[in-house]
This record gives sequence, structure tokens and C-alpha cells, in this order.
Amino acid sequence: MGCQLRVGESYYHHKKVVDLVIEKMPVSISLGMWTFFLTYLISIPLGIRKAVRHGSRFDMWSSTLILAGYSIPGFVLGIMLIVLFGGGSFWDLFPMRGLVSDNWDTLPWTAQVIDYLWHMTLPIIASVVGSFAVMTMLTKNSFLEEISKQYVLTARAKGLSENKVLYRHVFRNAVIPLVTGFPGSFVAAFFSGSLLIETIFSLDGLGLLGYESVINRDYPVVMATLYFYTLLGLFTKLITDLTYVLVDPRITFDGAQ
Repeated sequence: MGCQLRVGESYYHHKKVVDLVIEKMPVSISLGMWTFFLTYLISIPLGIRKAVRHGSRFDMWSSTLILAGYSIPGFVLGIMLIVLFGGGSFWDLFPMRGLVSDNWDTLPWTAQVIDYLWHMTLPIIASVVGSFAVMTMLTKNSFLEEISKQYVLTARAKGLSENKVLYRHVFRNAVIPLVTGFPGSFVAAFFSGSLLIETIFSLDGLGLLGYESVINRDYPVVMATLYFYTLLGLFTKLITDLTYVLVDPRITFDGAQ
């Protein structure tokens, strides 16, 4: 007999739990993907720059800014952005709710993309700013550790330019802890902190669904979301181990013969 997952029907929404989770996925995927990619695309080059210019004014001021951003909780920053740019007390530049506008289906595809980005700007900023500090400082410290090693001095002694030393020799070794953390960082961006961001910006995603399910004692939805998170976490651990082996050939999980 085949194995079939049956999660039942929501007591509160009167829908199949699987259909309900699939319906809420686009919001969580949007927040998670943007947070993940923007964090890495900005933090890694910034961390490399800080390592190269360690101790300079640029290093000092950039550290001050990213640590200030890290100290502000995402939901507090979200409220500040709404007050400033969401029609609060100052400028009405961005919408305050929803993933897209009500007439999104009637717009041409270029207008649909612009409308989607227009709605996602403030939530993404609130989600991303707090993630910069850890990744940037990890990148900087990883590169500083590699730059001080003997093989870097040997490469410089051979007359290689700083760019070749940095990106041909240092980069591959320094990026190992960053690359192996990709899967875990994606899951963290996908789920962590999404509840408050989704609530503040009225985004109907998985975080808000899980919270409402607990409050309303909607047990089928609670159990299904926990099962989904656990399964994804186990899959993430597997991908992390495989990534580690691919990035660093010295690592092997074969037993000693």
C-alpha cells in the first residue's frame, strides 16, 4: 500500500489544509527570496570591501550603519517606514497592504512587475536591514582570517596583483562558511520574522496563517505547518552537508578504511 499524507480540513477556514497552505505560499516565498538574495548580494561585496579596507573610515562608518540597522527590530522599522512613506504622518508613496493591487490582473505584464515591486518595497526593506550585520561581519572576518595566512603572502611574493590574490586564492577559501550557510539562511529568511512583517503590512502569508491557527485552535493547520517546517528543515540540513562537500573537496563523509 502507498503512503498518503492526509492533513484534513481547516476548522476555521473550511478549506483543505493543503490548498490553504499553497494559497498562502506566494507571500512567504516573496519575502523569503528577496530577503535571502538581497542579503547575500549586498553583504558579501560589502564584507570583502571592509576586509580590504580594514581600519579605514569606510570600515568604521559602514560598521556603525549596519550595526545601527541590526539594533532596530524589523517590526519597529516596518512601523517607521509606514509612518514615513505609507501615508502615515509624512509621505504617501507606497501602499500599506497586500502583495499586489486589486486590478493587477488587468494590467500589462510590465505594469504588473512594477506594481508588485511597489507593494513589496517597504516589507522587503523591513526584513532585509536587520540581516546585513551578521552576514557582512562574517564575510569580513572570514576574509581577514584568510588574508593573514601564509599562502596569501606567497602569492603576493610571486608578483600577483591584489585582485588576483583576493578573488583567485582568498575568495574560494573565505567563502566556504558563507556558501555552506546558504540553505539555512534561506529557511531563516523564509520563515523567521515573517509573522510581524506580514501583520504590519497586511500580507496574508504562512506566518500569519500559523499564528491565526494557534489562536483559533485550528489544529489541522497547526500540525500541517509544523510538519512542513520540520520536513523542510531536515531537507535543508541535507543540502547544507552536500554543499559543504561540493565547495570544499577536503571534506568527506566516507568512513575511514
